[in-house]
Amino acid sequence: MTVLEHRDPIVSIATACAALGASRATLYRARRPPPDRAASRARRPSPRRLTEEERQRILDTLHETRFMDQPPAEVYATLLGEGTYIGSIRTMYRVLAAAGEVRERRNVRAAQVHPTPSLTATAPNQVWTWDITKLATTEKGKLLHLYVIIDLFSRFVVGWLLAAKECKHLAATMLGEAIARHDVKPGLIVHADRGSAMKSDTVAQLLSDLGASRSFSRPRVSDDNAFSEAQFKTLKYQPDYPVRFAGEVHARGWLEPFFGWHNDEHHHASLALFTPADVFHGRVEQIAAERQRALDAAYTAHPERFPNGPPTARRPPTKVEINPISAEPTAPTVEGHQAGTLDTDHSDKVEDTTHIATRPSTGGAEPRGAPASRRTRRPCRAEPEQPQLAVAS
Repeated sequence: MTVLEHRDPIVSIATACAALGASRATLYRARRPPPDRAASRARRPSPRRLTEEERQRILDTLHETRFMDQPPAEVYATLLGEGTYIGSIRTMYRVLAAAGEVRERRNVRAAQVHPTPSLTATAPNQVWTWDITKLATTEKGKLLHLYVIIDLFSRFVVGWLLAAKECKHLAATMLGEAIARHDVKPGLIVHADRGSAMKSDTVAQLLSDLGASRSFSRPRVSDDNAFSEAQFKTLKYQPDYPVRFAGEVHARGWLEPFFGWHNDEHHHASLALFTPADVFHGRVEQIAAERQRALDAAYTAHPERFPNGPPTARRPPTKVEINPISAEPTAPTVEGHQAGTLDTDHSDKVEDTTHIATRPSTGGAEPRGAPASRRTRRPCRAEPEQPQLAVAS
């Protein structure tokens, strides 16, 4: 509008507006803005409003000793029973609100704001996620609890445990042995939901002693631990999944070969059809070279079948994220700390793997059929009934 006002006088307003793509109506409104009708029209007081004396009478009545701890509904009913009417219940609330006397009087904890977890893994043993799922049994009311830890970068199951109950001591034992088995250095981030075992002081103290830190999902947000949830779906959607187990021995006999298949034979869709063990143990380039030779031979034999040129063997992603970072950071990543800090003194070793995020992540495995080697099972040997730890090597 300033350019239009300071134009050359020989240039008409219509020509200048057309050249600048501006509207003449906008220019005229800027020159003479319409009057503020709301400000010029004062609101008349309602003929039904209370007088100042009546408002003060309501306040004085509510301040009486017998009413000072009673809600307006009780005061209204009591006064009405005594033949007195000073105003409706809603009127009493309006008068109290105007005087600043309406608030929560109970000692209630303020609503908590939980940060959005955002984790990034660029190599194995940087971020682990774990969860507990229930397995149905043939006995009514009895459930088995399956604890599973997976490496975020490779989806490799680094440890699992089957027990009759959810217990913080069993969880701590499983995590401790998994960390020792894989010789994980300080700086590991262990992500989980907010179950009682995950939030327990026993697990927190163990991870702190081992130089690991914790990260938690937001309450009732399953997407924050999508990789563990997807792994459980892969398990329970297997064609030979029993649905109900006869007991711990039966369940363990089915789970042991399943986790062996998952780690060593399952070609994961999100890993460019590499197995979790290939990625976890660093065999990707060797296998990719074999695949590339096969693709090169196929292209040499029939180049017309590849209209987009020579095919290239795909590699797994170079990083895997939970709630990838966005352009506008909004919340810290690990509960109770700012971005880049963790609940141990090892944040300087892993801060490059934690970020800020605003949107959830998806991922995990697609259900796959079991190979023939798993469909024919040998009877498992009798095992003791107490919980046993199984950690993948």
